[in-house]
Amino acid sequence: MFADKIETHLRQIYQDDTQYRQATQIFSDLLKSEHLADFRPVMPLSQKSAYLITYGDAFTERHERGLSVLKQVIDQYLSETITDVHLLPMFPYSSDDGFSVTDYMAINPDLGDWQDVYALRQSKRLMFDFVANHMSAKSLWFKRFMNHDAGFEKAYIEFDPTFDTSKVIRPRVSPLFHTYQNDRGETKTVWTTFSEDQVDINFGDPLMLARQTKVLLEYAKRGAASIRLDAIGFIWKESGTTCMHRPETHEIVRLWRTLLDHFAPNTQIITETNVPNKENISYFGQGDDEAHQVYQFPLPPLVLYSFISGDADHLQEWAKTVQAPSSKATFFNFLASHDGIGLRPVEGILSADEKQRIIDRVLTNHGQVSYKDNPDGTKSVYELNINYGDALRISTDTDAEAADKMIAAHNILVSMVGVPAIYYHSMFGSKGDLKAVKETGMNRRINRERVDYNRLKNELRTDQYRQKVYAGISHLLKVRQKNIAFNPFGKQEVLELGKQIFAVKRFSDDGSAIISFTNVSSQPATIHNIEGRELLSEKLVRNDLRLKPYGIAWLKMEASK
Repeated sequence: MFADKIETHLRQIYQDDTQYRQATQIFSDLLKSEHLADFRPVMPLSQKSAYLITYGDAFTERHERGLSVLKQVIDQYLSETITDVHLLPMFPYSSDDGFSVTDYMAINPDLGDWQDVYALRQSKRLMFDFVANHMSAKSLWFKRFMNHDAGFEKAYIEFDPTFDTSKVIRPRVSPLFHTYQNDRGETKTVWTTFSEDQVDINFGDPLMLARQTKVLLEYAKRGAASIRLDAIGFIWKESGTTCMHRPETHEIVRLWRTLLDHFAPNTQIITETNVPNKENISYFGQGDDEAHQVYQFPLPPLVLYSFISGDADHLQEWAKTVQAPSSKATFFNFLASHDGIGLRPVEGILSADEKQRIIDRVLTNHGQVSYKDNPDGTKSVYELNINYGDALRISTDTDAEAADKMIAAHNILVSMVGVPAIYYHSMFGSKGDLKAVKETGMNRRINRERVDYNRLKNELRTDQYRQKVYAGISHLLKVRQKNIAFNPFGKQEVLELGKQIFAVKRFSDDGSAIISFTNVSSQPATIHNIEGRELLSEKLVRNDLRLKPYGIAWLKMEASK
């Protein structure tokens, strides 16, 4: 029975009998308040699925609110290519561009209101961002904790001198604990993984697990076809450990998967864990019981390295290991996002010298480097902050050549098993916002510029780089939609055609296949003795397929009779 499954999850999360009994009672009451009729049906993923990653106010126009302008941009430019819109945190917040939420259930009034969200939902599936690990120090929940309100006494994690934090891993160099004071002058010192304004929620308190579960279910009821679990790997703390990816963390994801599969089948749980690859894909669980999608974190640095070096060997070897774990789970493929390009996911894949080559390119092209604390007290590179198109460029590139690289990089993205997700600055060929970094001191602001809608419309007519990148990525998505070989759960085979060519073969149930070719080098390349129909140009290929520098091709091979 469904209720028995929930109790089994709770038993795995709470080993203490008192906590377990409290949790079962709380969840029994919670489930009685939920009704299947309140949830909207969600269609399964297909080769047509493609996400746009965007802020609710990514585009601006005079005094219009952000979500209204975003809908105009999507209706005008993305109606035929994008099926799903990932709305980065759209809730009231106090810092970190939305990732320090003050109220999970309100819409930031600068963006609009829930009616604007529902209007966007009429034509696109939506992905909500659930910042589950932490909340704003200025939130009502935290204020209630500081004031010792009933039900909030253990809502956040207070400093405990007996708790061993010596092995804690976190992507920041700020203090792990900060001290806060309430209106009566009383103080508490609280765990802060990310910043002083972002206080970690105590999932060890069954009441807080229930509150966060209620948020998750409410998002599904309000139209989230996907829910991104931000920084999910940090949610459970245990003395003497790294406090990352604890068994209880995985069990909470399994609990949430069970609930969504029951109330809103096909609603996607997408885990965001910018960590080494083995740890990242552990969130697939058994392939049908944890995340529906996992961020494909090795892809951005490996694709970038391939273009910097003109050598796809490392990308090929890694891609040979990539398959969808089941018909119910796959990868969330991306190259750029609101964050930087993580280097931890390529630990054990790229050497220190090879990673340094990427770092050098980023610094040469006016990007930034962000660091993390290590348990031994040292610091190491956590992520690189730069616009992805800027990272691909060299100083001698024309805009047309730079656009070819950007389109070629996205050809790899949309061809691999999984679902493609494209950041709004990538979709529209933007460049890095160096001014924002200088003004704010925040490295991640380099790739978070808000774009004036009228300026965008003008530059899509007059700016060669914007024009070509937008048209090229749009064309890839349109052709992809028509070919079931790109099923997000389908099989793929990586072909070895030399260092400069990345080639991946995707298979259809009818026996046909499509081979996607990407030349990652500045030299032309020829693939000999091959025949088929090239889908991007709609031309027949007999014997030889020629690729220009950074050229791409999709060759369809019919089933043998």
